[in-house]
Amino acid sequence: MESPLQNVLTVLENGRQDVLVSVRDVSDEKAASKPGPERWSALECMEHIIVVEDRFLGWIVTGGVNESPQADSEKESRLLAMVTDRSNKAQAPAAVVPTGQYSKVSDAIAAFNAARDRSVQVARSRGQELYGVKVTHPRFGEMNGAELLHLVSGHASRHAAQIREALDALKS
Repeated sequence: MESPLQNVLTVLENGRQDVLVSVRDVSDEKAASKPGPERWSALECMEHIIVVEDRFLGWIVTGGVNESPQADSEKESRLLAMVTDRSNKAQAPAAVVPTGQYSKVSDAIAAFNAARDRSVQVARSRGQELYGVKVTHPRFGEMNGAELLHLVSGHASRHAAQIREALDALKS
């Protein structure tokens, strides 16, 4: 059985692969195309993933102290499942709405990998200390740093699914 920290690292790497597979072999032109007026392009989804990941990492750095740090694998799994469930639509806060920062898939992939590398580094360097970090997510409530990293990975997978949906809609 994996240790709680190893589980966080595995979840982060699985989320990375989910995103990378979603944009594999996609042209810059197709990735920049929106499947509808109120929908995001694949590149906009990538930008959103990156911005949110960096924002959440900042929360871990500036988070408060959890007085009773402990791993809660059930809560981690629940958070991962809730955030990846695309049947529940969510409106992104203005601060994380894409602005068109990327025009090339390769640039978005490089930025995503750099953000995910930072997340993995935080997980490795902070280790068990992640459970002592207290953050409050506006939608999911109070959680520790490890739970937030599960949310980071699930968020990326949620938008990897959105990328696949967008690209499929463009085929029609």
